[in-house]
Parts: sequence; structure tokens; C-alpha cells
Amino acid sequence: MAQILVRNLDEKLVESLKRRAKMNGRSLQAEVKTILEQAVTLDMASAREVALKIQAMFKGRKMVDSVKLIREDRDR
Repeated sequence: MAQILVRNLDEKLVESLKRRAKMNGRSLQAEVKTILEQAVTLDMASAREVALKIQAMFKGRKMVDSVKLIREDRDR
């Protein structure tokens, strides 16, 4: 199996990855591998599933019409 080395990562990024790995019960290496695999294997069905989850998170919330906000800002 191939290997890669990523140099010069920000310490904050590494700490975030370590926390994420711990939350998911994985090693840092396994977490990074999972992230990379997910990044390159997201198909349309999976993308739709993610979109539906995000929509569900915001269900019932009143959203501001961004067009109105942009128009108000331009008219100032």
C-alpha cells in the first residue's frame, strides 16, 4: 500500500485532527485516512444524503432572504 507524508501542518490543525480522531475512536492515522477516503469517494447519492442532513438541521428556522440584504447594502 502507498504512503504519503504531509509536511508543515499547522499545530492547531493537528490538534483538531487528534480531537476528531479521539471522538471517533480512531488513531490519528486512521482518522486522516478516513477523511481522505471520504473526500475522494463522495458520490451523488452520498452528497444528497449529506444535503438532506444539513436541511434537516435547519428545518423550521426562518431564513433571511439574502437577495434583500444584498439589495439593501447596495442601495446604501
